[in-house]
Amino acid sequence: QVQLMESGGGSVQAGGSLRLSCVASGNTGSIDYRAWWRRVSGKGLEKVAGISTNGRNTQYHSSVSDRFTISQDNAKHTVYLQMNNLKPEDTAVYYCAAGPSWFEFLRGEVGTLGQGTQVTVSS
Repeated sequence: QVQLMESGGGSVQAGGSLRLSCVASGNTGSIDYRAWWRRVSGKGLEKVAGISTNGRNTQYHSSVSDRFTISQDNAKHTVYLQMNNLKPEDTAVYYCAAGPSWFEFLRGEVGTLGQGTQVTVSS
C-alpha cells in the first residue's frame, strides 16, 4: 500500500501563491502517476492536476491550467503543486493522490488519497 502526506496549505489573499507538497511512502514502486484533487465545501472531488511518474504526461483542470504547475521529484517520492494567482474559488481541501496507472487517472479514478490540506483564498 501507499501512504501520502500533504503539507503547505494555508490562507492567502487573492492573487497570492502557495506551494503544496506531498510525500509518498510504502509501496512507492507501484506508483505510475501522482495527482492533486480538491473538494470545495459541499461539493464532490474535482481533479486539479496529474503527472505520470515518467514525466511524459500532465493534465490540468481548465480553470487552473494557466495558474498551477504540477511537478515531482521521483528520488524523494514527492509531488508538488505550485499555485499562483489564487482566486477565492480555489478555496478547498486539496488532496494528494497516487495510483498504479496513468490511464486510470485519465478515466477519473481517484486512486489513493492523502488526508488533505486546507487552502483558503480571501478576496
